[in-house]
Amino acid sequence: MIDGKSAEAYALDYLCAQKLVFVEKNYRCRGGEIDLIMLDDSDLVFIEVKFRSYSGYGTAAEMVSVAKQRKIIHATQVFLANHTKYANFNCRFDVFAIEGKQKETMNVSWIKNAFLS
Repeated sequence: MIDGKSAEAYALDYLCAQKLVFVEKNYRCRGGEIDLIMLDDSDLVFIEVKFRSYSGYGTAAEMVSVAKQRKIIHATQVFLANHTKYANFNCRFDVFAIEGKQKETMNVSWIKNAFLS
């Protein structure tokens, strides 16, 4: 059975298998949070992981609202201000969406450049 916490772990494992390099997870600041921060070649990728056991009221990806995007962008600005070694990287915002209750039958979508800052 999958839940929100195991969805983030699954996303991290999946993205590492795709050759992304782990930087940080669950970065929090006042006013925002970033689930995963990873490197994809010269891109610093800020990833929102969304999990829905049932998509009858909307898909997991649809749950990343404009308000949520603003919070992620704010957290990104704080992260970059506090981690100047990443100042020259291109930034990208991805959504990693998981739907379903069981690993065997879940639907996974990795949406690169899901939104812009």
